[in-house]
Formats: sequence, structure tokens, C-alpha cells
Amino acid sequence: MIKKSLIKYKRILVIFMLLCSIGALLAFSQKNEVEATSRYGSRGEEVKQIQTKLKRWGYYNGSIDGIYGTQTVNAVKSFQRKNGLTQDGIAGPATLKAMGITSSSSSSQTSGSNSSDINLLSHLIYGEARGEPYTGQVAVGAVIMNRVKSSSFPNSIAGVIYQRGAFDAVSDGQINMSPDSTAKKAAQDAYNGWDPSYGAIYYFNPSTATNKWIWSRPLTITIGKHRFCK
Repeated sequence: MIKKSLIKYKRILVIFMLLCSIGALLAFSQKNEVEATSRYGSRGEEVKQIQTKLKRWGYYNGSIDGIYGTQTVNAVKSFQRKNGLTQDGIAGPATLKAMGITSSSSSSQTSGSNSSDINLLSHLIYGEARGEPYTGQVAVGAVIMNRVKSSSFPNSIAGVIYQRGAFDAVSDGQINMSPDSTAKKAAQDAYNGWDPSYGAIYYFNPSTATNKWIWSRPLTITIGKHRFCK
């Protein structure tokens, strides 16, 4: 009887120790994940990447010094506010993902899943907006991304782009042209969340537009030859 009790006790003890080990590993993993984020006081290459992107997108006006100071915090908050993220000024996983910044361990997986979407987006941008100011090219890409988020349009980049009659570049075959480096960069910026169109889901060229309905849409901004609207 005593022997059976000892065996049972040992089994319980082993299970308890295993549970404690698992808990310790989870806590360590969570701690490392928290420490991997950039926040006020952080320094290093990731902070430089954050500052570089935010400066390119117009959120940050400071130096690219790799120091996560007050200016960087405020710029991150502005980016988070614009992209519907928690406005805590911390560049955590969700914010870094929205900026297109990934760790080396996950970058290969992310690039593999995103590259085809970005490539298709660059083809559309080149077909629709080559020769336009860089901001205007990004804005065209942003319209695609805004449509993906809207319940009124297909929920994928390919679905939006190839929606019947949506874009002239698809109808006339210009989407099959090889995009230049500018269009590729614009596609990446639009994919990462830069939206110089201010939430537009339509754009058109006033000089060539024949659809009277499009003129009734609320204007958000005019960039180059394109009017962007909601």
C-alpha cells in the first residue's frame, strides 16, 4: 500500500516539475518577445530602420541616429494612429509588421508570402501611374490596399486588381509591362501602410475621365494628374 502511494506521489511530482518547466519556458519566450520590441531608450539598427521608414513617409523629422527618443515615439504614435494600431509609441510586433520590418528569423517566411502580392501591385502601379510623382504612385497602390480593407471590394490584392472593369491597365494589358524600380519601391511602401491618398478608394484623371459619377465622389487629394476620392 505504501509502495503504491510512493509511486503515485512520484508521478505527481514528475508531472508538477514538467508543468513548471513549461511555464518557465513560456515566460522566457514572452520576455524575449517583449525585449525584442523597440521602445523609448532603445538603440540599434532596428531603430534606424524605423526612423528611416517613418522619415520617408513624413512622420519623422529627426536624425537617423538609431536612438529611440521622444521624436521617434511621437512619430511611431502618428503612424499607429494612421494605421489603426494601438497608439502606445512602442514598435511592437504589429507595428513592425505594418512598417515592413521583420526579424531575420521570420523575414524569409514573410517575404515568401508577400512577394507575389507586392510584385502584382508594382505591375498595377507601373501600368496606371508611371511618370506620376512618386507620392502619386504610392497613392495608387494605397487605393488598392484600401479596397482590400473595404467590405465593398474583394478581400485580396489580386481580387481587387482583376475585378472586372476596375482598372484600365488590366483592360488594355499594360499591367503585363515590367515595372521599374520606382514602381516596385512604391508598391512596397503602399503595402507597408503608407497612404498619401488619405483613405481614397477611387482615383481618376480629370483630363480623360468620361464617367460623370466619379466626379460626385468626395475628393481627398490631388497628386499629379490624378484626383483621389472616397
